[in-house]
Formats: sequence, C-alpha cells, structure tokens
Amino acid sequence: MSYSIYLHTVLTSQVIYSVSQDFRAQVEPDLQQILACIVQFATAPITPASTATFEKDLAAATREMSRHIVEATYNQIEAAASEQAPKFVDYEATDYRRIGQATPNRHVATLFGTVTLWRHGYRPSDRDSAEATIFPLEQSLGLMEGATPALAERVGFYLAEAGATQSRVLERLQQAHGVSMGVKRLRDLATALTEGMSPHRHALQLQRLLALLAQAQASKGRHKPVLSVGRDGITLPLQGASEFEVASTGTITVYDRRGERLGTVYLGYVPESLQGTLSEELTRLLQDVLRHWQGPLPRLCYVTDSGDNETAYYEKVLHRMCHPITGKQLEWYWIVDYYHAAQRIRTMAEALFEPKSREGEAWARKMRKLLKKPGGALRVLYSAAALKSRRGVAEHKTKAYQLAYNYLSDRLSRLNYAEFLRLGLPIGSGVTEAACKTVFTQRLKLSGMSWAKEGALVILNLRLILLSGIWDDANQEMLKTNLLNQARTQSHFRAAKLKMAA
Repeated sequence: MSYSIYLHTVLTSQVIYSVSQDFRAQVEPDLQQILACIVQFATAPITPASTATFEKDLAAATREMSRHIVEATYNQIEAAASEQAPKFVDYEATDYRRIGQATPNRHVATLFGTVTLWRHGYRPSDRDSAEATIFPLEQSLGLMEGATPALAERVGFYLAEAGATQSRVLERLQQAHGVSMGVKRLRDLATALTEGMSPHRHALQLQRLLALLAQAQASKGRHKPVLSVGRDGITLPLQGASEFEVASTGTITVYDRRGERLGTVYLGYVPESLQGTLSEELTRLLQDVLRHWQGPLPRLCYVTDSGDNETAYYEKVLHRMCHPITGKQLEWYWIVDYYHAAQRIRTMAEALFEPKSREGEAWARKMRKLLKKPGGALRVLYSAAALKSRRGVAEHKTKAYQLAYNYLSDRLSRLNYAEFLRLGLPIGSGVTEAACKTVFTQRLKLSGMSWAKEGALVILNLRLILLSGIWDDANQEMLKTNLLNQARTQSHFRAAKLKMAA
C-alpha cells in the first residue's frame, strides 16, 4: 500500500484522540488573543478606523491559530505511529531504510504561515546508491518545494495573474499568508507547478470545448453553433536576443446560435521559427474536438489578420483538414479580420484627403459601413479608385495607398462580411487580438521585463491554464498524479516480488 494509505489505516483513531485531548490546550492562547481583539473593539468608540483595525487584528489572530493547528496536526501523523513506522519502503523501484530519528523541516509553507514539520527520513538500503533521502510524510502531504498543496496553488495563481511580478508575488505571500521565500524557491515552485499541471492542459481544454459545444447546441437562435479559430503573433523581449522575436498565440472559441461567445481556450508559445509548436498544438486540439464531438458539426471559421504565419496555417493545415472520423474534407470559412480591413480604409482616406479632414473622416466612415454590405469590398475599391482618379494622391502617400488598396483587392473572398454575418460568423478577430494582450502583454511584457525562453514558458503555461478556465481542474489532476507517485510500504513491494517470483 502507499505510505499515505498506511498512515490513514494505522493512525486515524490515535490522531482523533490526540486532537480531542491535546489541541484544546495548544490553541487556548490563540483563542484568548481572538477574545482580546473582540473586547478591544467592543470597549472603544466605534469608528471606521477601529473597525478596520479590528478586522485586520482578527485576521492575524485567526491565521496564527490556524498555523498552530496545521503544525500540530501534521506533526501528530508520524509521531502517533513512530514505533509502528515501517523500517523499509519502496520508491521508484528502489528500497529505502528508515533513519532512526525524525528530523525537522523548519520551512514548510502553508496558507497560514511557515511551520516546522518533524518527519522520518528514509535512505537507500544500498549504501552505494546516489539517490537522496526521501521523506514519505512530505510526499503524502503533497509538499512541493516545501509548500503545501493549498499554498502552492495560490503561488501559481498569483504568478499567472495579470500584472504579476516576482516582487509583487513575494510581497503578497508575506502579507496574505505570512510566508517568506526567496526568488529561487519561488521559481522552483513555479517550475514544479507547470510540470505538474501542463500535462493535463490538452485534455481539460478538450473537455471544456466539448462542454461549450453542447451548450451552444442546446441554445436558441437562428444560426448554427460556430467553432472559431484564430492565431496571431506578438513581439516578446528575450534575453540574449539581438532584437525582439515574435511569440505566438492561438484561440478556439465557441459561439452559440445567437452569435454570442460562450468561451475560449488559449494556446501560446514563446518565439520559435515558423511557430511549429503552436501549429501542432492547435491542430491536435481541433482534431480531438472533432473526433469526440458527437453532435451536428458546427460551422468552422478561421478569423485572422492575414499575416504570413496565419496564411500558411490555413493553406497547409485547415484548407486540407479532413474530419478525423468520416474522412470528409471540412469546410472552413476564412475571414480577414474586419478591423484590419477597416484600418486599410483609413490609410486610403489619409492618402486621398487631407490628414484628419472632415471629408476624409466622413468617407472612411461611409466605407466602413459599406464594407459590411453585399459586394461591399468591391464597392469600397471602386470608390477609392474613382477618388484617386479625380483627386490624385500625393507622391509620398502613393505607396501607402497602393499597399492598402492591394490588401483589400487581394483578399476579396475573405472580405464577404455580409455573407459571414448572415451565417452568424464572427467577422472580427478581437478574441485573438485580445489574447495577445491578455496572454502576453499583461503578464510577460510589463515594464523592464526580459525573459529566458525557459522562464517565459513556465509562466506562459500557467497563464494559459488560468485564462482557459481550467485552473481548478488542472490543479486537481496534478494532485491526483502526485498521489500515485509516492513511496510504498515494505509489505507492498515484498508481495509484488513474491508474485513475480511465483
């Protein structure tokens, strides 16, 4: 059996007895402190300042009491069965022998502060082994870099939030939890969390998309549900790079029958030539959604700004993609983001009219509305060409005008916004544009930041899990996996060896 199950089997009754007999005395000073807070508040004039002081003092007192309870509880576990603790355990196919005396870990970080944990260590039975001493109790409690699972989850959450920095997270840990740790320990904990949670991201994102599709299918409205894909790039400062390199982000969004966005899952990767990793992850997730979705096929659309990597992904992957079950080629609507097209109208207006003139603004506004009507893109081009013929374009503005004109004329089939709107498809890549901001800018591009690729990936993976709405599930899956990776008692591996011998 695992060491944690052994502890549960042997110690339950003893711990309950110890709690009822000993803990009252241990928490009595804390209860007195809490009572003192109440008395102090009740016997003084009630003011906003006294109210604030009361709550802060009470929070500190209750946190300290919780810290003492946690410390006493965890230290009862092995102490109550010290004489019965197994002399040998098996961990990762290696036999370990118990060290005679329990030793303290004085830096265990919990939600309520730092506690000291007394635990038995086990060394490899083979004295020539290079394996380090293990502490099965710490494994059973789920400590990660000396932090309990509850605090480790908070650390990861704080690191993944927008605006987070190392110094802010360390300050928050001190203020909210009474825990102090150094930058190295914080980084090691972040790495451990990423390694523990990231393997579950794909499966959980798949589950979320399937749930969103089911919700969309059950919704009311005149359109078919829509599965919309987007991708974009953004510069990211990297240490040692001669210039800014382009990181990539991808989104998969589900829209209901009324065209309302139900939810989005996010993908992303640090700068990489040709953005191959993002393409692979995005394709795998799409294929798995189609493979596992059992309802009617939603409309499939791809909304981008028509950059090189975005275009290549459509031509090499989406345009050729077949349904993983039926083998039938899929129909994708490739839509150029309306706002990027509208920006080209503004560029032409600035070339055709005086900068910021009322006439130019009026023409651009009219053309943006026209762009959404049947044949709108062609009508915009005709209007621009007629104006150019009549008014002419200044020589220094000719190149900008022509680039904007060609952008629209080369992409007419992807600018059919009237038809896209009739089908209930999104015409703006706002979700993906926002993804660049929320995934990267708000966390990895704060003032003064520069990253090594490995460090950026750690934070990026945590942020993708948070933004995709699967944080709690990923944390729970990590804890389940950690439960399986524990030392097992002597009786277990002896029985296994006897079975193999038989």
